[in-house]
Amino acid sequence: MANHTILITKDGSEILIEDSAAPILNKNHSIAGVVIVFRDYSEKWERLKKIEYMNFHDDLTGLFNRRFFEEELLRLDTSRNLPIAIIMGDINGLKLINDSFGHNTGDELLKASAKAIKIACREDEIIARIGGDEFAIILPKSSSVQVESVINRIKSSLMNFKVSGIDVSVSFGFGIKYLVEQNIQQIQKESEDYMYRHKLFERSSIRSNTVEIISKTLFEKNGRELLHSKRVSNLCELLAIKMGYDVDHVALLKTTGLMHDIGKIAIEESILNKSGKLTENEYNEIKKHPEIGFRILRSVNEFSEAAVHVLQHHEKWDGTGYPQGLKGEEISIDARLIALADAYDAITSYRTYREILSKDEASKEICRCLGTQFDPAIGNVFIELLKENSDI
Repeated sequence: MANHTILITKDGSEILIEDSAAPILNKNHSIAGVVIVFRDYSEKWERLKKIEYMNFHDDLTGLFNRRFFEEELLRLDTSRNLPIAIIMGDINGLKLINDSFGHNTGDELLKASAKAIKIACREDEIIARIGGDEFAIILPKSSSVQVESVINRIKSSLMNFKVSGIDVSVSFGFGIKYLVEQNIQQIQKESEDYMYRHKLFERSSIRSNTVEIISKTLFEKNGRELLHSKRVSNLCELLAIKMGYDVDHVALLKTTGLMHDIGKIAIEESILNKSGKLTENEYNEIKKHPEIGFRILRSVNEFSEAAVHVLQHHEKWDGTGYPQGLKGEEISIDARLIALADAYDAITSYRTYREILSKDEASKEICRCLGTQFDPAIGNVFIELLKENSDI
């Protein structure tokens, strides 16, 4: 028997069951009775419902998935639903958040975006996550005025959400099918193109703000990094002036010096704040910060040049540095300059696992490392700078 029903027990409990019946035959092969078997179907039913749910929903956000979206778009693509609109949305800065704060924070950004969109839309509207950072909404029988109203409601809803102190931002675009002969896939492409045009205008300022928040977050969780970065920034500025750089170049070095360790945002606080000497594994984690910093900064046009110098500021003149093992003039001149400022501040600042070097001792150490760790020409200029400035 294929039917499934509810069995009500003596105490009134309801159990979802499946049942089957088999005849009991006597010696004449006539039916003398029947055996009915009831099986508790509850767990199996829950598993089937979960499988069905997962087939059509995004596990992280709870929204519909791409498969459901595409099937529903074809189902709704009928004359009675015209005009039918598709809204496309793309989260700004998801990769930047993942690189800086980790994928758990990126997941929180996705969930916050999904929640904001659901709050702003009606329950019967089809909202789907169709890619890593992309959402889509189907709006049957909707004019351009109605669609823009929905987008404005979503944007207002997004303003109520923050993740790690960062505003949740989504770029939107839409397309509308007015005529039966129009291709719905082409309408989807138009909405996607429209969204990317918006994203080009919006992402630069958003990413710039995000980088500032990343720096602020790093400095808040590690006060020593703030002081170190400020001192390195000051040293970079003074050394750039000493080397005769123009005003814009000096400003670039000052900014890059302040953000040279921004990649440490992705390093565990327990490692950054460790009072003793780092283990080999911990040191290997620390060594990832130039590459992380590079990925963070290169996403913003105004920091793209600084990103290269941040990537290379732990390279050494003799090629024994990291992460690329560059040698000599393969390393950008600004990265070589930052390396000197960074190293000088590190050896003249307090560390629990070693003694502070005096200015004279630090100068001798830098002289010793010219031609191996440091560019000899820039190193000599830096030594002169130290002699000329009693405040350093």
